[in-house]
Amino acid sequence: MSSLREEPSTLEVSDLQISVADGLVAVQDVSFQIRRGESVGLVGESGSGKTLTCRAALGLLPAGGRVDAGRIVLGDGPEAVELTGARRSTWDGVRASRIGAVFQDPASYLNPSLTVGHQLAEQLRVKRGLRRREAHARTVELFAEVGLHDPAGVFHQYPHQLSGGMLQRVLIAIAISCEPELLIADEATTALDVVIQAEILALLRGLRATHGLSLLLVTHDLAVVAESCERILVMYGGQIVESGPTDQVLGDPQHPYTRALMGVATIGDWGRRRLDVIPGQPPAAGERLPGCRFAPRCGYAEAACLTGPVPVTDLGAGRTSRCVRTSASLAEAVPA
Repeated sequence: MSSLREEPSTLEVSDLQISVADGLVAVQDVSFQIRRGESVGLVGESGSGKTLTCRAALGLLPAGGRVDAGRIVLGDGPEAVELTGARRSTWDGVRASRIGAVFQDPASYLNPSLTVGHQLAEQLRVKRGLRRREAHARTVELFAEVGLHDPAGVFHQYPHQLSGGMLQRVLIAIAISCEPELLIADEATTALDVVIQAEILALLRGLRATHGLSLLLVTHDLAVVAESCERILVMYGGQIVESGPTDQVLGDPQHPYTRALMGVATIGDWGRRRLDVIPGQPPAAGERLPGCRFAPRCGYAEAACLTGPVPVTDLGAGRTSRCVRTSASLAEAVPA
């Protein structure tokens, strides 16, 4: 893919296509790169393909899901690992050790019958080869690092004894315990109140600085991306429709869908009493459309948008847009 920079990368996804049950194509022609130490936000409406893309990078697609085309490569140079079609032994060596993950509902990813300390210590013993006493000590250190008060006491508590914010910190501790290169946070702050959400985001920023983590942050919240990510990927209908430096994309969006998202968000204007609405509904997973997938909802749509696939245009300065209009013509256009 020509828009990917020739720089050391943590994750490179090229021309990814994912199908789900009955062979329906849910993600198509998705390409992006996450560089070492970089934080990238992946945004879009529910059903846009964000989680499927992340789960493909983790080798955890749901039943019926498969990667039909494209490549997913972890790392760079001699340490690069091809994850597309990888064997289970390869995934066992990658998950936790090189890729960590944090999800929306941490309780569902923890065993309710075991203490949280036991679950982290077990991973350290299996993945890092630590002895029982070493694993216990390292677990307490990690619990302290993620901001859990009384980490030695938390070690002996069960998931049901901890709050949602505490559980998310436990899951983050598990995710970083083996010093991975990449952390995928899929809606990791969605279910938390705004105070705890801010604390978790601050924690992730601190861990990036301390551990040199690359971060792929999946969220619906543009304000979270604006605060936490250097680059943004905007996804719609299973495709990335715009990408670039976060401040530039949010400050001057070049795709009609990104503009529409900005219209329904409060980012940068917390006093707004009325938010816009994007008319219509996003396409269903696998729905076939001859042209731009956003065209049925786009006020700027024209004949060229409906006649065939719309390629990604390199706008320069690390920005791309999947739109038939140039940035200048979009700015001058009057929506229908």
